[in-house]
Amino acid sequence: MPTIQSADLWRESGRYDAYGKEMLRIEDRNEREFLYGPTNEEVITDIFRTYVKSYKDLPLNLYHVQWKFHDEVRPRFGTMRSREFLMKDAYSFDLNKEDAVKAYERMFVAYLRTYARMGLTAIPMRADTGPIGGDLSHEFIILADTGSAVFCDRRLLDKPIPPKDIDFRGDLNPVFNDWTSLYAATEDMVDMAEFEATVPEEHRVSARGIEVGHIFYFGTKYSEPMKATVTGPDGKEIIVHGGSYGVGPSRLVPTIIEAFHDDAGIIWPVSVAPFEAVLINLKAGDAECDAACDKLYAELNAAGLDMLYDDRDRGQGPSSPLPI
Repeated sequence: MPTIQSADLWRESGRYDAYGKEMLRIEDRNEREFLYGPTNEEVITDIFRTYVKSYKDLPLNLYHVQWKFHDEVRPRFGTMRSREFLMKDAYSFDLNKEDAVKAYERMFVAYLRTYARMGLTAIPMRADTGPIGGDLSHEFIILADTGSAVFCDRRLLDKPIPPKDIDFRGDLNPVFNDWTSLYAATEDMVDMAEFEATVPEEHRVSARGIEVGHIFYFGTKYSEPMKATVTGPDGKEIIVHGGSYGVGPSRLVPTIIEAFHDDAGIIWPVSVAPFEAVLINLKAGDAECDAACDKLYAELNAAGLDMLYDDRDRGQGPSSPLPI
């Protein structure tokens, strides 16, 4: 999708003036107004209304991976909170609210499994919908000292993740209800009276956390003003319901480092490590050493390890080769 977006699309949805100073607004040489896209609800709705015409094309989920820009007031923590960042965005389109909420629940479960595969314990928490809008939203939070205030039930930390063979075509509402039955909310959404009344004291967690994903159901917030409709089975036009789902890969890197490190440095979980093992040939060009390294490399690959073989003929120290 385009990085530079037309201001006219955002005026159609009503968000151009409402978004705030985080959106970078610009003009071209002809004084036409544009913006550096912080998100893509307007663009994807425009794409949808241009190409999708029938209820038979639904449900539909479109996604992309793209660099984005927020004019953050205080960028900090490397790529944790930066002005430019990489995002995976998905956008769902459904015929009605019931189907759209099912799409939301599918993505909710998919995100739980995605973070677990990275070795992360991500807690879905009720979250403010902010400039995206809608009435249903969850942030996926990793507890860490470098984050924002969050409040949750400790039992969520040990809740089993949905299995990999779960049927995403089936009813995921029981899984969704099970996870959301325990209290979890971000600082913007917490109700301290409710938190203390519903969570036993020994299970209360008041901590800080890093947002690694955010999902929204926003209904017809964009499709109605932008006239994104499909022809229904009775031939009448139906306004579609939408949702959006985001993961920031560039934020995941420092988050994983925050969650997995010791005094010696980073400890990558195997599932996201660049390689499982590194083989270094300290005598590149030596026939006996080359043969031994080639044999080791073949055996370790055959054993299923994802290997990096460093066979460069170069020194092993900052200024000179190590003695061998």
